[in-house]
Amino acid sequence: MENKFDVVLIGTDVNAYYMARNFHEEYGIKSHVIGRVSMLFTTLSSIIDLTIVPDLIKEDVFVKELVKLAKKIKNKKIILVGCNDDYVSLIIRNKKELSKYYLFNYTNIDLFNTLVNKEAFYKKYGDVLDIPKTYIYNVKEELDENKVSEFRYPVIIKPSNIIRYHECEFPGQAKIYRLNDIMEVHKTIDDIKGAGYDDCLIIQEFIPGDDTRLFDSVFYVNSRGKVELQSFGQIGLQEHTKTGLGNLTVLINGYNEFNNTKIVKDKLKKFLEDIHFNGICEFDLKYDIRDKKFKVFEINARQARSSYYLTACGYNLAKYLVMDLIENKDNEFVFIDNKIALSFVPDFVIRHFIKNKEYKKEFFRLKREGLYTDPLVYKEDMSSKRKKWLFKRDINYIKKYMTNKW
Repeated sequence: MENKFDVVLIGTDVNAYYMARNFHEEYGIKSHVIGRVSMLFTTLSSIIDLTIVPDLIKEDVFVKELVKLAKKIKNKKIILVGCNDDYVSLIIRNKKELSKYYLFNYTNIDLFNTLVNKEAFYKKYGDVLDIPKTYIYNVKEELDENKVSEFRYPVIIKPSNIIRYHECEFPGQAKIYRLNDIMEVHKTIDDIKGAGYDDCLIIQEFIPGDDTRLFDSVFYVNSRGKVELQSFGQIGLQEHTKTGLGNLTVLINGYNEFNNTKIVKDKLKKFLEDIHFNGICEFDLKYDIRDKKFKVFEINARQARSSYYLTACGYNLAKYLVMDLIENKDNEFVFIDNKIALSFVPDFVIRHFIKNKEYKKEFFRLKREGLYTDPLVYKEDMSSKRKKWLFKRDINYIKKYMTNKW
């Protein structure tokens, strides 16, 4: 049976790839993918029709190119999915024009801006959610060293306005900085300001514990505001490079060694209901053993690069988008608690860089039993060039973990 819809994904990274995989797995269709730069995640794929537009981030170009693509597709129903914050913001800001051609499920621009801007997020919801101890520093003002001295080192620094931060490029730029003394704090701030960043920085306590104290929770909230899906998984590893830090590479859904999932899962669900969110979102959290609370670092108002594990659990985000936007169907809420191990890295990395023995034991047990997925390894999309690239990628991951310590 021929599908009565098409899909356009904006972005060319791993997020765009696994979303294309979701649609191909469920409906057998190729996704139209449009982005600024060629990336091997998507250029080597046979399940994608790729268009590169170098100036796509410019608002007038963005709207013009998406309208042109929609007219070329000539399908009455086209689902549109942004694969990073910049593109989601552009979709929401241009909702009036784009909704003439596309179907999409995103929250309103005011709420989106509050959620993605860490200063606004912490100020508005810091009393509702558990967050780490935080000092919000406006780079246009003098740094209050007394406030910084209240933190024990190391401290974390990250940009409040991630969209503005992406516009500034400089040597040594990172998503998150872990700093060991006040001199490193000053140098990092000077580097960021020198690159033209003019918004706030988040200076935050480092919550003790390795990567296995990190957790991930993904939601699907339909366009009518009904929460339909929630996952909750314990992370095993994150990227350890400056540009990748904060991106998970190993996760087990349905696993929590601290055995206290219910309180935090209910709290996150209620939070989304109370703020009237709709769309896909992901919470980044870390368990603080000192007070036995899950501290929320941020909420991504979109699917994350690792969210394919929901599909591996049997809950394909593409299917939920279609049921919502094409079929206008509501679904009963599901908390996804079945166990699935996800990994982007070879077993060598897991064996040598995950120090939590119980976590590592559980990961390999699940893998032996076939309860495992790699979002990039899809049997319907394994050309010889793609196989060769994936092999090289594994080798590079080993090298990266060997040379980058966190």
